[in-house]
Amino acid sequence: MREYVVPFLLGAAMGVLSGWGVGGGTLLTVCLTLFFDMEHRQAQAVNLLFFLPTAALSLWFHRKNGLIDRETWVQTSVPGTIAALLCAPLALAVDASFLRKPFGIFLLVSAVLMLGSARKK
Repeated sequence: MREYVVPFLLGAAMGVLSGWGVGGGTLLTVCLTLFFDMEHRQAQAVNLLFFLPTAALSLWFHRKNGLIDRETWVQTSVPGTIAALLCAPLALAVDASFLRKPFGIFLLVSAVLMLGSARKK
């Protein structure tokens, strides 16, 4: 039973954090690699599958509340989709150990930037 409850609760918590814009997907990748001994690439794949329904739901609520700037959305969604389609096969070709350090650096830089912006407010 525990093997289903803990991942379910983790997924629910990450979904709530994603809805708040905290970066639950990034946290999910970290949790899967640290607590469930999942390989980094596999954790990223799970993260992408997790991201689709939570992003769609968040987008629906943000649109409903008038929080989506249509021009910005159009300008960023097309290049972002193309980049994702082109880079996904590249990510699969790269050794997973090569991805760990840049991902860790990304997390550290993100944390520093978030703390800096929180202090300015």
